Amino acid sequence: MGEQGVKLAKTTENTSRFIGHLMNDIRAMDWMLANNMFETGITRIGAEQEFCLVTEDWRPSNRAVEILSKIDDPHFTTELAKYNLEINLDPVELKGNCFTKVEQQLTELLQKASKISEENNTKIILTGILPTIGKEHLSLDYITPKPRYFALNEKLLQLKKENFHLHLQGVDELTIRHDSVLFEACNTSFQLHLQIDPDDFISSYNWAQAISGPILSVCTNSPILLGRELWNETRIALFRQSIDTRTVSTVIKEQPPRVGFGLEWATGTASDIFKNNIAQYKNILFKEIEKNSFEEVKQGKIPKLEALNLHNGTIYPWNRACYGVGNGKAHLRIENRYIPSGPSILDEMANFALWVGVMIARPKKFDDMSTIMNFKDAKSNFIKAARYGKDALLIWEDKHVTIKQLMENIMLPLAYRGLASLNINTTDIQRLLGIIEQRVNGKSGAQWIVRNFRELNKIYTKDTSQRLLARAMYKKQKLNTPINQWADIKNNEVLKKESLKVGHVMSTHLFTVQENDLAVLVVNIMDWKNIHHMPVENEQGQLVGLLTHTHIRKFQNNTDIHRSIVRDIMTTNVITVKPETTIKNAIALMKNKEIGCLPVKDQNELIGIVTIKDIIAFDHD
Repeated sequence: MGEQGVKLAKTTENTSRFIGHLMNDIRAMDWMLANNMFETGITRIGAEQEFCLVTEDWRPSNRAVEILSKIDDPHFTTELAKYNLEINLDPVELKGNCFTKVEQQLTELLQKASKISEENNTKIILTGILPTIGKEHLSLDYITPKPRYFALNEKLLQLKKENFHLHLQGVDELTIRHDSVLFEACNTSFQLHLQIDPDDFISSYNWAQAISGPILSVCTNSPILLGRELWNETRIALFRQSIDTRTVSTVIKEQPPRVGFGLEWATGTASDIFKNNIAQYKNILFKEIEKNSFEEVKQGKIPKLEALNLHNGTIYPWNRACYGVGNGKAHLRIENRYIPSGPSILDEMANFALWVGVMIARPKKFDDMSTIMNFKDAKSNFIKAARYGKDALLIWEDKHVTIKQLMENIMLPLAYRGLASLNINTTDIQRLLGIIEQRVNGKSGAQWIVRNFRELNKIYTKDTSQRLLARAMYKKQKLNTPINQWADIKNNEVLKKESLKVGHVMSTHLFTVQENDLAVLVVNIMDWKNIHHMPVENEQGQLVGLLTHTHIRKFQNNTDIHRSIVRDIMTTNVITVKPETTIKNAIALMKNKEIGCLPVKDQNELIGIVTIKDIIAFDHD
């Protein structure tokens, strides 16, 4: 999430001063481009590894800050939520055994984090979206206590002027309002960096956009969110909506979201990409900057371009243009942000090799992308890849192709050729791209998760299924075998019993009726669907009563139900609980009140119902 020493601009003077530095940074970049002040003739790769921290019962942990302090390694840093951390790997020159070097460092750092985490009753998992994240983990109680994160949350809410609204539809559907940016924290990625010479930056950037759909299609690993089966790579839609500051308007206008694919092919120079971002996206954060970057470059110095980098860090294109300084030299690079974390280190390294190889081997005819491919085809490919993964049908050079055809006939040959042209270790090329070939003909992370989640749901509660998924991911990642070799989860696996809460076992698939509905219709619906408890709402969607078979039988003995409405036969003495109520307390309440169900409310809104049947199912798990 970027550097930490920032805050909200509280005054016009603060904002004006920062914007002045931003303009100086753009002038400085233009000067540097015109005077060949960027490093050229060398290519480096780098990566950022985000990972999840979980408790011993496989739920999100809240101990990131504590564990980070015990790791005590500058390669590690915080993320937005208390259950995520990030590793910044050292840049490596793209040659010889560079992928082995990256893999070794990544493995060593993850092992270090894992050892310290487990000494503190916490485990680490690599996955695009942790299956056990629940609504309770998306409150501000779980935001990392750093000024930058609170400032970011405050400013984005100011721009939104209302709560964020999330609507995702895949096999299942998820619609929810939320009052913070914490949904963004559900996304865990393996971000890839590739240094690019300035003269080739625009062609390389457009090529990175064009290949995003094909690359993503075989890397998907995030199909489950809050127990719903959504997109193959749900992160793509989730990240966009979780910090979308645009407000609903009566005017049709193309205002881009802060997370997105873009609107058109890039043109001009690298500087123009940054200029477009400044023009399209409001500045939301501020920091004190002392040096004038434009004056520095005129003196032959290499500036940090602090204002530009801060602004750039608050917009999230899936391929991001980046400016950096290393060893006293300025460079430009492309950051690939759409690859998910996991399923294993080997899978991540294979994804890395695939992307870099294809980037390097760009055919000459794609130098001017606008003459070869319609931008909306590239954008459509990306969305379809995120939705359907390996099952997507994409457009390449005006032809519809399957992922298998596209990977085997175009992308993989390009990747082999690109890596070989740089004299990358032959063993690494064969090993890593071989994993991609096996995945193309086998299964992706998303496919493995979906298949196992569906099978587990036939036997266990949804909460238990999610925890079994998380535990299986952890165990298989320890073996570091690629996803294509992962066996399915055995149905006889059991979890240690824990003190569960109502929110873990409640049913969220609710049938509700309104108080003015005809009673005879509702009674028949309850009979058809074998429903024993039916919540009753008023026209405002508020819980006002409950229908049960017991109340219906009592009423039928005294009155003609055909002449009645629901309000006449419902009970208004409804006892409710919150999702954080423990199962033990819920059972005690049902016994004490001699009732068979408890509607579950969160912030006065009905979100579920827990019954004796749910409790029994939990005991059987």
